[in-house]
Amino acid sequence: MPHPAAKPSDDAPHLLVVDDDRRIRDLLSRFLAGEGYRVTTADNARDARAKLTGLSFDLLILDVMMPGETGFELAKSIRGTSSVPILMLTARDGAESRIEGLQIGADDYLSKPFEPRELSLRIANIFKRAQPVVAPPVESVRFGPFVYHLARGELRKGDDVIRLTDREREMLRILTATPGETVTRMALAGNGDQTSERAVDVQVNRLRRKIETNPANPLFVQTVRGIGYRLVSAP
Repeated sequence: MPHPAAKPSDDAPHLLVVDDDRRIRDLLSRFLAGEGYRVTTADNARDARAKLTGLSFDLLILDVMMPGETGFELAKSIRGTSSVPILMLTARDGAESRIEGLQIGADDYLSKPFEPRELSLRIANIFKRAQPVVAPPVESVRFGPFVYHLARGELRKGDDVIRLTDREREMLRILTATPGETVTRMALAGNGDQTSERAVDVQVNRLRRKIETNPANPLFVQTVRGIGYRLVSAP
């Protein structure tokens, strides 16, 4: 177990440890504080409810076998109103107990006795799984034989670069930002002026002559009547 560390920062994840065994509460409190977490403890479900009412927690560590309301019962009640991550601790090592905890909505399950380091790793994994998946930025959009490179504002057909005006480049940037979705003429015009909106139709027709086999029957930049246009990734 690591030696005591500096006081966790105010923005460190806040954990609630609920266990009727004072020795375990003190042990986990010291260890997890040394791992950089803020830790609050409770010795039963009633005490935990009081802490949950007044404080915000990022993860709950609940002992299953507590007198009175069990950890399972507390977890089930919490799951009715909150999605806060829950890790269950139990002296029972049966598969049925683990299944019960997971069915209630616990995120993980650890049997006693355990190594504190394993608990720390499981907590870290829960937080990792809870992080939203951030999609990588889109660098290019393909439609038919064309590829539009957003950062460079460059349209290519194979090895050939299609020459674009600044307005055509800007319209393609807007259309490729949400491929398949309708973009209004006002959005393509940029400044919302009605004259500019009407000019969009002219500019779109010019763009079509560069990318469409039959501009009168476009495959890629399609008209949405009365609204605007959409970019379609036609074959």
